[in-house]
Amino acid sequence: MSNLRFATRLNSFASYPAGEWPELKGKPSVLQMAARAAKVGGLTDLDLNYPDHVGENPTELKNKLEDLGLAINGFAMRYYTNPAFKLGAFTHPDESVRREAIDLTKAGIDAAREAGSSLMTIWLGQDGFDYAFQADYDRMWQHEIDGIREVCEHDADCLISIEYKPNEPRSYSLMPDCATTLLAIKEAGCANLGVTLDFAHVLYADEQPAFAAAMIARHSRLLGVHLNDGYAKRDDGLMVGSVHSIQTIELLRQIRRDGYEGAIYFDTFPDMTGLDPVHECEVNIKTVKRMLNVVDRLERDNRLAGAIDRQDAVTAQSIIQEAMLGDVA
Repeated sequence: MSNLRFATRLNSFASYPAGEWPELKGKPSVLQMAARAAKVGGLTDLDLNYPDHVGENPTELKNKLEDLGLAINGFAMRYYTNPAFKLGAFTHPDESVRREAIDLTKAGIDAAREAGSSLMTIWLGQDGFDYAFQADYDRMWQHEIDGIREVCEHDADCLISIEYKPNEPRSYSLMPDCATTLLAIKEAGCANLGVTLDFAHVLYADEQPAFAAAMIARHSRLLGVHLNDGYAKRDDGLMVGSVHSIQTIELLRQIRRDGYEGAIYFDTFPDMTGLDPVHECEVNIKTVKRMLNVVDRLERDNRLAGAIDRQDAVTAQSIIQEAMLGDVA
């Protein structure tokens, strides 16, 4: 993980607007939020939602962000423009609605490329079902694979990354976990396709984050890492390492061993409770740097490799606690 880059969710910087823009009426603009994000020490990149954050001139937006000292890590699709998407984007029963979702995604890819980015993250949260006997599962799955394949083939030089999530807004998502997502990637068969691993999504998919990352590296490739935390019941969007510190450290160790070179993106929700987003993001960056220092210490400790080889959980935990908290007198 050389040339470490940190990216963040732009909408986080709408948190507590009265503290930043006391005269503001309504919501802050994209550039107002970006200017606030630029105050974060150590932040290098932003991810932008499409079409929410992107106007008619992506190149101009890119230049304005660069003037603030920020690069664009990637775009993320949002399927809100048509109320019909609530019943599905790539899987809607109406072919014209599916076509609209696919064409919107292609337009988003084009805009990302104009803005100098080669990463598009697709979260297909609307593609799923809520009731038994609501869906023809085979047909719905085929629509999903066809849609994914078509947007991947639109621009072979743009990386398309699937961000999976067990549910919400649909009761059951078609891309709920690591294994199902890897199956979809295999069926789609596109070289520019991969996975975005969101820590909180992985937790409430009842998965171990480092194990999921290892399987992604084995069968596809990891194109994005969204760090946050939660209690494995929903997408809490809590600060990095606030609940699952050891699992976060294990994930960072795993992705570094697997050669991940992308940005570390903070998908946290300070805006949910009015936290100071600049301070929150700075603490997230410092937390990851501290955790990477722990990873460095662990990688230099031959005892850990031996404990893992033996599947000696007690010794491994002792070594990890020592690396995190120091030795006892």
